Amino acid sequence: MEMESRVIMDPVHGYIELGTFHTDLLDTKRMQRLRRIKQLGFAYFVYPGANHTRFEHSIGTMHLATKLFELGNMEIYEDLKDEIVASALLHDVGHGPFSHATEKVIEKYTNRSHDDVRKIISSGEIGDILRDNGMDPSKIAKHIKGETELSRVLNSEIDVDKMDYLARDMHYTGVASGRIDTTRLLKHMGFYNRRFMLSPSAIKAAEALLVSRYWMNSSVYYHHVSRIAEAMCDRACRDLIENKKLRAEDLADMDDISLICFMREDAKKYGKESYPGKIIERLDSRNLYKRAVYVGVDSVNDTIFKQKENTQRAEKEIEEMAKVEPGDVLIDIPRKPDIVEMKARIFVNENSYNLIEVSPFISVLSKAHEENWKMGVFSPKEKIEAVRKAACEYYNIKPTKKTVQFTMSEYIS
Repeated sequence: MEMESRVIMDPVHGYIELGTFHTDLLDTKRMQRLRRIKQLGFAYFVYPGANHTRFEHSIGTMHLATKLFELGNMEIYEDLKDEIVASALLHDVGHGPFSHATEKVIEKYTNRSHDDVRKIISSGEIGDILRDNGMDPSKIAKHIKGETELSRVLNSEIDVDKMDYLARDMHYTGVASGRIDTTRLLKHMGFYNRRFMLSPSAIKAAEALLVSRYWMNSSVYYHHVSRIAEAMCDRACRDLIENKKLRAEDLADMDDISLICFMREDAKKYGKESYPGKIIERLDSRNLYKRAVYVGVDSVNDTIFKQKENTQRAEKEIEEMAKVEPGDVLIDIPRKPDIVEMKARIFVNENSYNLIEVSPFISVLSKAHEENWKMGVFSPKEKIEAVRKAACEYYNIKPTKKTVQFTMSEYIS
């Protein structure tokens, strides 16, 4: 695809070249919306610099996809380069406000995940631009959803999406002072025997990426303050939808600003009866819920992961046991400890192996990652004792002095 280009400066990758086709897509209303969606949700409560958005991440992912075709083993798909680069640029167009903070509630009530973008890109401005440039929107949607062989570039253990957001999140939070060696990774990744893998020359760079992932998980992605704020936002959105004040489909189309404004308007309209109003007042003043229970894998039963998708019932029962108001108990059960990047495939002498199989260092890191996992039960500060007692009884957790575990990494961060 021949096109005029312009160059922009990106703080992570340096100069990035954009063709007219790319700028046309970026100038659509739906893509401009991503300027108003924070990449890291509420992480700015902990790291004030974490105000970067899905917009610049989309550009960075597109840039790395372009570089992969220049540097990597991508010859068999060279004729589809424009498709995957467009998919990289559009891959986050389906995110809701505050990114992952609203992801679960949107998926629950719409049965659509953020990467299910077929409807979004098939009609309107984006669909017209894709078709005008000889692309089938439904095929782009399949790449983004991870339904094609080529989509492994965007949906793999180590891919251009993860490489950009790790490097970008590290830059804006200041965490993990190392860097992602994107050039080496891109040069030694691609399709070997039609499978997306790394060559042995990328192992050291992959190890460094995994170290960065570990630090970002422990210090940013699973920081308890971020998790509490996200849980508060999730519960407020649930309240809006279940009380028919807001359609889930409309929530999915909002940005951070419009959601905040909607919650503030709800407060004006319903006063003290507005749960979302109480939550936005707390978020505005950083008066967050606190940890009533915060325990690791060793303190809970293995069945806890089966309850991850059905925490509403548990919240209600614990509220009744603790004799507190509805909405005073929030439960956060993160997914089972797992770093998918450890399963990246390494191509060696016509055979393939998991990264963890060829790197003793990564196997050690796996255990450290498990120790970062924490289940949280959160409540307003003044109700912590009652909620702690009820939650420990409900989950059969043996109470310690505070039933809140701390690890050295929390003090370091």
